[in-house]
Amino acid sequence: MSAQVSVQPVPQAAAVRPARRARPGVALAVIACCNAMIQLDDPIVNIALPGLREGLGLSAVGAAWVINVYLLAFGGLLLLGGRAGDILGRRKVFLAGVGLFTAAAMLRGVAPSGEFLVGVRAVQGVGAALAAPSGLALVLSMFAEGAPRRRAIAVCTAVGAVSTAGGLLLAGALTSLSSWRWVLFLNVPLGLVILVLAPFVIEETARSLGRFDLAGALVSALGAASLVYGLAQAAERSWSDPVVVGCVLAGVALLVVFVGIERHAEQPIVVLRLFADRDRVCAYLGTLAIPGALIGTYFFLNQFFQKESGWGPLTAAAALVTLPVTMAVTAVFAARLTERIGAKQVMAIGAALLLSGNLWLTQLSATSGYWDAALPALVMLGAGMALCVLPPTVLATSGLRPGEVGAAAGVLNSLQSVGGSLGLAMLVTVSTHSEGMSAAFLTGSAFAAVALLAALCLRRPGTLKR
Repeated sequence: MSAQVSVQPVPQAAAVRPARRARPGVALAVIACCNAMIQLDDPIVNIALPGLREGLGLSAVGAAWVINVYLLAFGGLLLLGGRAGDILGRRKVFLAGVGLFTAAAMLRGVAPSGEFLVGVRAVQGVGAALAAPSGLALVLSMFAEGAPRRRAIAVCTAVGAVSTAGGLLLAGALTSLSSWRWVLFLNVPLGLVILVLAPFVIEETARSLGRFDLAGALVSALGAASLVYGLAQAAERSWSDPVVVGCVLAGVALLVVFVGIERHAEQPIVVLRLFADRDRVCAYLGTLAIPGALIGTYFFLNQFFQKESGWGPLTAAAALVTLPVTMAVTAVFAARLTERIGAKQVMAIGAALLLSGNLWLTQLSATSGYWDAALPALVMLGAGMALCVLPPTVLATSGLRPGEVGAAAGVLNSLQSVGGSLGLAMLVTVSTHSEGMSAAFLTGSAFAAVALLAALCLRRPGTLKR
């Protein structure tokens, strides 16, 4: 039996405290800004990474952990974060997460050491783990299934991509003109704006009667952390090293134990019923694989442009901005395209583009030109990512009961984050044991191939129900 902490329900009048004026459009904009703030964080750190490594004396694997520890904390606690929104109120948990994320973003800019920075990044991941699933659950609560929900998700995707594009350029400019420390403050103003506006434009949701499955949350977090730590350590050690083997096996074992805990928990943090539908499972598989097909682009190409091509941070950022711009433009049409030809076809096209973009980048070398070697791949990756986000999100969050919305959002966000963390760990591991970046992008192609397989296994070839 799992260890659980009871949370007593409160009267409906006290549980629901509406905003002064319910404006779904404005509320969506605020939630989209939170999505943008969280998405912007990884490009910010990637742009600052070369200067950060030099300033704090980090090794290559240490630099990877500046990114990886955030993904681990984020992915490991998303399940608990999603369930917390169901029980405590989604707006309350959303605001708590944004506040924690923003405070940690302030502290990382004054980090005196690599260890301090890694610790603050972990705290940031906790904040994001509260804000992201609660924000998605709020969107699902505000917009009905069908066209309204698809368009709302597409708006969040487009806003996130636009902010990433602008953030890349601004981060590159700040790195070139001042210090990498200023770059790390970049999304703090956005967090402060969200904290000011959200209480006035977002309605609180009713609290569900339930309990925190602390044992399940702890075991799932430890399992994911152990697995990814083992993969990351393989970059410095070897696959036969006892630490690597032990961590990987322990991670797999803990995740198996987690499933057993959820089967017997009175109020499971993950409702196993969600995995009974084939389309939802395919959507989850695609959600897990897609980040691994893209995360190496920012991590490796930024370093390639600055080290191999000799470009400054601003030029490197301008070169990378093609990807989020393409993603934003494509996201505008993704909802309508899904309505016309169906989720299966749209997801398959997107995954095929991700696969093609990664394979294209395997040919990148020190003598490659940007226009013929990098630009086509960035366009394919941007368009592919935009088309891959909407279908699995819609499929994974359809047909939910009211009390499952936050938990389902937590599962979806958790898979996204763990997929990114696993992808980065595997790409760094592969690139460390091979020459050049070709092997890393080939690994990214494997993730894209899994997403394509998931799309082809969907049973819904036609359009989604309105």
